[in-house]
Amino acid sequence: MQTNEAIISRFYTAFQQLDYKTMNDCYSDDIVFSDPAFGLLRGDEAKSMWEMLCKNAKDFSLTFSNIQLLDEEYATCNWTATYTFSKTGRRVVNHIKAFMKLKDGKITEHSDAFKLSKWAAQALGWKGALLGWTGFMKKKIQKNARKSLVAFIEKRNLL
Repeated sequence: MQTNEAIISRFYTAFQQLDYKTMNDCYSDDIVFSDPAFGLLRGDEAKSMWEMLCKNAKDFSLTFSNIQLLDEEYATCNWTATYTFSKTGRRVVNHIKAFMKLKDGKITEHSDAFKLSKWAAQALGWKGALLGWTGFMKKKIQKNARKSLVAFIEKRNLL
């Protein structure tokens, strides 16, 4: 069995290569994922999110570092994604702290933390900079992210 550090490294190395299949192989079937943009996702929703992000990535690069094993189940790491946000064509550099729970060689829980207001300023321009900290804008970003994910899943299931 792989070590937890090796699983996390495998996940982010696959992400660097936009290999969502390998990323999703690192997840348990009942994965629980959350982040400020998508909110709470479970199982296939979380796996579909990575597939959507990888397939839609433009000018993408990723670095990861500082994998810390907190105990036999919990770990954290830092990662930075740089890409062009497709809806606005704006460049985003998103610095993220990941928190993961691992069991039996799989990631069972994954939470990404980042400042949504900082992301909004980069991705959305002046509107994001001005309103990115508000509950209204945060809810709008989450609603749009969820809408994009649902549309992606529906389209993929029709093919």
